[in-house]
Amino acid sequence: MPTASAAFDALYTRHAPDLTRQAIVLTGHPRLSQEAVERSFQMAWQRWPDMAVDPDPAGRVRAMVHEYALSPWHRMRPGLRTAQRPTPQAPAPPPVAPAERALREAVLALPAPYRRVLLLHDGLGLELSETAAEVEASTPATAGRLMRARQALAERVPWLGLAGESPVRQREILRERLAGLARALPVAPPAAGAVRSGSERTVSRMTQGAFGLTALIAVATAFTLVHEAGTLPT
Repeated sequence: MPTASAAFDALYTRHAPDLTRQAIVLTGHPRLSQEAVERSFQMAWQRWPDMAVDPDPAGRVRAMVHEYALSPWHRMRPGLRTAQRPTPQAPAPPPVAPAERALREAVLALPAPYRRVLLLHDGLGLELSETAAEVEASTPATAGRLMRARQALAERVPWLGLAGESPVRQREILRERLAGLARALPVAPPAAGAVRSGSERTVSRMTQGAFGLTALIAVATAFTLVHEAGTLPT
């Protein structure tokens, strides 16, 4: 039976590259996408006893990656644009044909919930009920987002040939096109051991911070008692 670290490393090695590409398709930001994958796998390692027995650990990590990458608070980060400069771990995408660039821009122009539903259902092939469960929405609401996302892409990139096609054919077209966008993205995730080490350092800092906060509260309480009573408490 593999050790916990070996099982985690196998999960990370198998899924980290694809999850990074998915996050780039969702956000257009390679460095933010790499950060989303690292943070999500660090949380997975912190919760590994629970993750190890989950029937779909990759699905849980995927949900964390997508939620982190699409979180609206990233817009308030002052260094976000600077952080998107290419790095060895998050290389810049290669030049693409004008048609592919138009598709990428059209996907990024969709509201974030539409992007996520489109990627899960059409790009990754999840069923509608599975997509709804992952995005924590009702099936009718998820179907509405998917329909409007397809309509918007049909209008913005007519060369896709979505207009007038059946939903099944639209799904086939988009699965091929979204997969093509993802394949063209270069990624170089850090080693699994580095991600585990980063997770353990985070836990250590959190533990030290908790102890420091406890000590600070104790000192403040003692000071309050002394100030109010005028004498040291016995």
